[in-house]
Amino acid sequence: MIIVVLGSIFAGVATPTESAALGGAGAMVLAVLYRQFSWRMVYDAAKETVKVTAMVFAILLGATAFSMAFTYTGGDYLVEEWMLQLPGEKWGFLIITMLVILILGFFIDFVEICFIIVPIIAPVAEIMGINMTWFAILIAMNLQTSFLTPPFGFSLFYLKGVAPKGVTTQDIYRA
Repeated sequence: MIIVVLGSIFAGVATPTESAALGGAGAMVLAVLYRQFSWRMVYDAAKETVKVTAMVFAILLGATAFSMAFTYTGGDYLVEEWMLQLPGEKWGFLIITMLVILILGFFIDFVEICFIIVPIIAPVAEIMGINMTWFAILIAMNLQTSFLTPPFGFSLFYLKGVAPKGVTTQDIYRA
């Protein structure tokens, strides 16, 4: 599976989306080879996929509505003015935004942060002359750190889902 999915991306044969489809097909082939395949399994997987996709679209719809309302009321200009007056100029802006994103990452998912917070702070970063690729990498690294940090730490729950039965959530938190 790893060779099919990552190999197709690294070889330039498929995009990440296409390689995900290859991974799905590969999983079905493996299920047939291990004699675990059933149409019920395919139906359940499709049903769960639709549920997750619907939840993501609901979040995106809400985030877009919030961003539009925030922009139409002039909130983005107020935030921009405030952030441009922070002490330390670029460094003050970077420290404050990374701290806010880290704290928000404890409680909300990356989709909401990317669709609500980033459109507010990205124009300020551009005005300050910050390299946007570097800024995006900082945000991504910051989000990864916050996803591993309690109280919620979404990645901690993903780890719990694949951990052996003897490993508790408390063990993962402490680690």
